[in-house]
Amino acid sequence: MTGDNLISEPETLLPAEPEVLEALRRTARSEIAAVVQVHPTSPLAWAELADATHSEGRLLESYAYARVGYHRGLDALRKAGWRGHGPIPWRHEPNRGVLRALFALRRGAEEIGETDEVSRLTAFLTDADASAISIIATLHTGSPGFDPAPPTEAFVIRGED
Repeated sequence: MTGDNLISEPETLLPAEPEVLEALRRTARSEIAAVVQVHPTSPLAWAELADATHSEGRLLESYAYARVGYHRGLDALRKAGWRGHGPIPWRHEPNRGVLRALFALRRGAEEIGETDEVSRLTAFLTDADASAISIIATLHTGSPGFDPAPPTEAFVIRGED
């Protein structure tokens, strides 16, 4: 037999979370915990909270939030018919919360030296969508405590006329 594998896994496509997206759009990054309190089953809300705390240098809190997002993501995937493996494409926007939570957990595991977890999560993300790690890594541009804005002094022109 030639061609595509006839027993390939179907893609898992999660339902949209418009109320979570709207709440996140309306909420300052420092107040994301309030969104999680209203939407505690949303992997996207937990991923946002993990990223926000990570950017503040609160690495263990970020890891813990990512762990919850990971478990909420597994719950959502199973509810959508996922059987523990198969594609979870990044191109389907509602899947991005789960993939971002997995990435945040992988990042946290790497930062605390949990190498087996890093390997497992790398395989999980790669199996879900081979492009997910590179896409999310590109989107997450800062390291803990990183402020992308230059100091105000950089905008002052010094010297004579």
